[in-house]
Amino acid sequence: MESIKWLHVACALLSGSGFFTRGILMMRESAWLQVRMVKIIPHVVDTLLLVSAIVLASQWGWAALQEPWLLAKIVALLVYIGLGMVALRLGRSKRVRVVAWLAAMFVFVYIVSVAVNKNPLAFF
Repeated sequence: MESIKWLHVACALLSGSGFFTRGILMMRESAWLQVRMVKIIPHVVDTLLLVSAIVLASQWGWAALQEPWLLAKIVALLVYIGLGMVALRLGRSKRVRVVAWLAAMFVFVYIVSVAVNKNPLAFF
């Protein structure tokens, strides 16, 4: 279980730093965003992140879903994904994309805070 946890942590850090980098590229209107590997690698990392999360949760059983901190992480993850889609794909203007990116980065920090402290209110 410990190795799965470290895989999960490593993928979370890679995912967050990759999203941060792609946000900077988006703001600079960089052609790097269109490079095939820049488009593929986040999906690989996020898939590993999700699979490791499912493995960890399954080791705890269904009772894990009754943990407030885990539910907070799941809800925040859905918000993060939605904001990320607006930031990198769906935002109609650069301003909307930048605001969504900033909000997504805030949510990412919240998710990490909840994971570290096992408390949905630890960030506040």
